[in-house]
Amino acid sequence: MVNLNKNIIRSVLIASYVLVIIVIISGISSVFAYLNTGADRSSMLHTKLKKIEQYIPELRWSPLNNEGRPMDELILKKIEDDYLDAWYVKILAYKTNTTLGIKDYYTDNARKNIFAFIELNTTEKVTVESTTLKHNPTLEFFSEDGQLAVITDKDVIEYKRVYKDKKLIFETKEKSTYKIIILLEDGFWRIRHFVKQKSEPFKTEPIISPVKQLNIKGINYYPQATPWNMFGDEFSKSTISNDFKIIKNSGLNSIRVFVQYDDFGGANVDEKKLERLRITLDIAEQNGLKVVVTLFDFYGDYSVLNWTLNMHHAKTLIYSLKDHKAIIAWDIKNEPNLDFDSRGKANVISWLNTMIDLVKTIDPDHPVTIGWSNAQSASILKDKVDFVSFHFYDDIQTLEIVLNKLKKTVGEKPVVIQEFGMSSYNGIWKPFGNTQKDQASYHKKAQEIIAKNNLQFMSWTLYDFEIVPKKVVGSLPWRKNAQKQFGFIDIYGKKKAAFNFIY
Repeated sequence: MVNLNKNIIRSVLIASYVLVIIVIISGISSVFAYLNTGADRSSMLHTKLKKIEQYIPELRWSPLNNEGRPMDELILKKIEDDYLDAWYVKILAYKTNTTLGIKDYYTDNARKNIFAFIELNTTEKVTVESTTLKHNPTLEFFSEDGQLAVITDKDVIEYKRVYKDKKLIFETKEKSTYKIIILLEDGFWRIRHFVKQKSEPFKTEPIISPVKQLNIKGINYYPQATPWNMFGDEFSKSTISNDFKIIKNSGLNSIRVFVQYDDFGGANVDEKKLERLRITLDIAEQNGLKVVVTLFDFYGDYSVLNWTLNMHHAKTLIYSLKDHKAIIAWDIKNEPNLDFDSRGKANVISWLNTMIDLVKTIDPDHPVTIGWSNAQSASILKDKVDFVSFHFYDDIQTLEIVLNKLKKTVGEKPVVIQEFGMSSYNGIWKPFGNTQKDQASYHKKAQEIIAKNNLQFMSWTLYDFEIVPKKVVGSLPWRKNAQKQFGFIDIYGKKKAAFNFIY
């Protein structure tokens, strides 16, 4: 028994010793790993600054003709990356009134002014939301030892919002020129001097795109089997081709399709889905249909910090598609006024204003509109859009009254009723809903008003759907089931009575 107890004690001591050794080795390994990663700026910043995900303003270098040492393209790219990172951390610092990352992108001399500005803003309860949209840097000088560079960044387009006690007190868009000196330290280019040489308000002249050929008599389109997922893995050219033939043969001349921002990859546009959108335009052209492309569908984050990502997304799409013969117009956003309460009306309108300018700069040949959810909001930015679009799902008897009131507000600007329709659902979740006969009467009256007022239109929608995603109308069954039966063709492929009044 004594020997047994000794063996047990000996085993416990040995196990304890081994455990202590493991803990010590683990601790030493952790310290070693920490010391070896101390130069990793992403760890010091507690975040990885990937501009493709966070901040990608347009940047165009002037042709290299600098004094001093000739510049290598790889070195120039490294300077560009660190320079934009420096802008980003400063923007973030002024938004949050914290100094995270400043030491990694600015030398002691340059960071003093930034720290002082943050300290003052913190005291005054002021925050600044900002971004830059465009940079035009010129490399003026590159030292012989490759350790110093002088840059002039001309006509930097900056957007700023200033808040005090979380209330917006100032909003501006500026065009500025900066002189920057940067030093190579520890393998990174850090800003030594950052001086604004001049600045002036930046205003864009409205670009008026042609609307003479605008004659929209169309319909909002999703394939019946894949609504709200038109460009996914079940994308079918034959289905779309057959549907477009039905639309064309009905007398309509156009369709409206939707590009969902996140579904298309956000700033990194999904090339497969972009190609499927291009194929859709090809099929439309083959069938004699024009296409209104709605951008930023299901996108609701209008924060200034993300503007460059949104712009990168839009530029990719529009540069790729603007010369396609099927395009008739760009719709900036579907029903943005529904985000007024949750995101702030001023924020949404500023974002829309910026995106309109971007789209028109890239493609001045196609008109631009905004798909407002009602006529009451449709006059917002009326002087920036080329035609006014609104959606209408109220009592059809009031359409003409609403239309006349809107026309008084927008003057001679062309008006399109971009969505309208009636569900024929009257099942268990809505026993007193409308019938297919009611739906037909609705569209008959709608077309009478459209003809009388020479109104352009796009009805909702070609098909009834078996499935409506939760993100469209939520999960309440009476809403989801009603949304399923707005179509002119039922789930069995049979034309409903309303089809007689599709046009």
